[in-house]
Amino acid sequence: MKGKIGKSIKKIDVAEKTGGYARYIADMRFESMLHAKTLRSSKPRAKIKGIDIPEIPQGYYIVDRNDVPGKNRVKMIVNDQPFFAEDVVNYIGEPILLVVGPDKEKIIKILSEIKVYYEAVKPVFTIEEAEKLNTTPIYGEDNCFADYEIEKGDPDEAFGRAAKIVENEYRTGYQEHIYLEPQGMIGIYESNRVTVYGSMQCPYFVKNALIQGLGWGGDRIRVVQTTTGGAFGGKEEYPSLIAGHVAFAAVKAGKPVRLIFNRKEDIQATTKRHPSIIRLKTALDDHKKIIATDVDIKMDGGAYSGLSNVVLQRAMFAATGVYNIPNVRVRGRAFATNNVPSGALRGFGGPQAFFAIEMNMHALADHVSEDPLDFKIKHMLKKGDHTVTGGVLRQDVKLDEMTDMVLGMSDYRKKYDEFSKNDDQVLRGIGLSLFYHGCAFTGSGEKDIIKAEVKLKKREDGKVLILIANVDMGQGAQTTLRKIVARTLCIPVDDVIYENPDTDVVPDSGPTVASRTVMIVGFLLDKAAQELKAEWEKAPEVEVHKVYEQPGYIRWDQETFEGDAYPVYSWGTNVVEVEVDPVTCEIKVKGIWGVYDVGTAIDERIIQGQIEGGISQGLGYATIEVMNSKDGKILQDSITDYIIPCSMYFPGIESKLIDSYYEYGPYGAKCAGELPFIGAAPALASAVQNALNVQIKRIPVTPEYLMETAEGEN
Repeated sequence: MKGKIGKSIKKIDVAEKTGGYARYIADMRFESMLHAKTLRSSKPRAKIKGIDIPEIPQGYYIVDRNDVPGKNRVKMIVNDQPFFAEDVVNYIGEPILLVVGPDKEKIIKILSEIKVYYEAVKPVFTIEEAEKLNTTPIYGEDNCFADYEIEKGDPDEAFGRAAKIVENEYRTGYQEHIYLEPQGMIGIYESNRVTVYGSMQCPYFVKNALIQGLGWGGDRIRVVQTTTGGAFGGKEEYPSLIAGHVAFAAVKAGKPVRLIFNRKEDIQATTKRHPSIIRLKTALDDHKKIIATDVDIKMDGGAYSGLSNVVLQRAMFAATGVYNIPNVRVRGRAFATNNVPSGALRGFGGPQAFFAIEMNMHALADHVSEDPLDFKIKHMLKKGDHTVTGGVLRQDVKLDEMTDMVLGMSDYRKKYDEFSKNDDQVLRGIGLSLFYHGCAFTGSGEKDIIKAEVKLKKREDGKVLILIANVDMGQGAQTTLRKIVARTLCIPVDDVIYENPDTDVVPDSGPTVASRTVMIVGFLLDKAAQELKAEWEKAPEVEVHKVYEQPGYIRWDQETFEGDAYPVYSWGTNVVEVEVDPVTCEIKVKGIWGVYDVGTAIDERIIQGQIEGGISQGLGYATIEVMNSKDGKILQDSITDYIIPCSMYFPGIESKLIDSYYEYGPYGAKCAGELPFIGAAPALASAVQNALNVQIKRIPVTPEYLMETAEGEN
């Protein structure tokens, strides 16, 4: 490769040092590679009045807003976040500039000598503050990134004839991804092109952000995903920001530039799960049946919009859970605050909504003196029913069968009655949740926005290349998609090659998000493989190209949110059994059971891993993953302070898959990756309610919260 300064940029192979295993971004070396570190805002909201920069030694560089040749905005749904701060900062940790050079210690010394002069502006830290200040906003016309409303039936009429009206409020907090590998990128400028290598979920998101930031044509930009050590949504939109940083730095320095976060920086500066406040007002008739609900969802979007509007939409579409409620009004708002930006995390708005609706169903049952499970069963959706957006459930809904199965596995009925009569020595409880996940992008997003393309290429040696932009980030895509192609072509899996995506080579098959990879891209690959099989003998090399076509039954209006929000749903039910210490209020999980409908499992071991990982992550969200901020600063910014479940934290998980088939998924497969996360928190919270006979309205359920709740009840 030829660099800006005319020398060859040599890639240094370190495979020997890593024992021949997969190499992550931290393992990659290039000749003359420089390092970068970020100077970040120490203020949550302020005007930048000036910056004093010391004399910079030869071979070192300052990279800031003036080095962005194109638009200093990260391309996302709303282009409001700058690559580098301009005249203001809006959260602690916002990038102001980079220091780039060959020696890391000297870079840190230079950073310590830079002085930023701020003029403080009153910050906004809570949803409640942001809502009150809509007339004096942080920026823009108001403090709302998004404000939506959907309506089904006639909720006003139903509330007017209600026998009972019950109101409840539920809150959820931050959650951090804690992927094994922190964020990292390398940028190279050579032959008048930029190449960015990095740990990411969405190579074309990154490429499009670079097109905007550099102001170049796409033919001058190449993005290569390196082996990625976990993501969970945290490497969906955020890598676009730091990809811009290394690209701008590489262009300025004329040398490769690497930027890798340490864990503290990663936790402090990157996106989190949206905190939420969800209020539900529910109308019941004389027969104790729900006839209407009014749901108000508020989310903390942080300092920039990012993905908040689509996270909010998915939460709204899940606002009535798996229940058939004829009259519904849902309002959703994502507010701007001076906290770290919120973003994608497994479940994408669903976990917040399902926690609220499941706990509310339990509370309603208590209010009318019915068994919570019987109350839920009475309202469950079935095939042919309409969703909150008016979409039709065209495929089988097997919740009855799944519920019966999980009840038998856990002995739920017997335990629930026994635990409701706890003595003071051993407080045991058991809880159940019912849930779903809408598969793939919302509405017509796959057809109108993503427009996925895939290629299959038969080589002269008989091996077949999968050419797609979707990545394996630990979820098993490289195994699952190869198995689909191999089975259709009737060739060994080892003859199917699927490498980390390179945008110079692969078409845009869409991002690795929304549990869409197997169902959407795998289905396209199956169709491409069928076509390739028919053409197999016609030439030594054959290439097949397929473009996604949406199932004809989908009807969707993006302006009104009416119609089929998702082409199909995957379903789940969880039971969690707990023991609560009567003195310390510490929670021990004693049993976990789950039944899932994910269509046809392409690889049952991979699905088992998704189930166990998702449940563990969901139970962590519900209990020990405490993250707070004070004056805009994240307090739990290390793995010492932010506790995640280890392999010994929970008992063995017993799970089963139910037989199901989806005609528009490969071999009948639906989505599976996000579903197992969603039901864990409400099942655990319900179990704690059963143990203590107190209402749980907030997660994480900490001992301190339980003590406060118990005192309030008394």
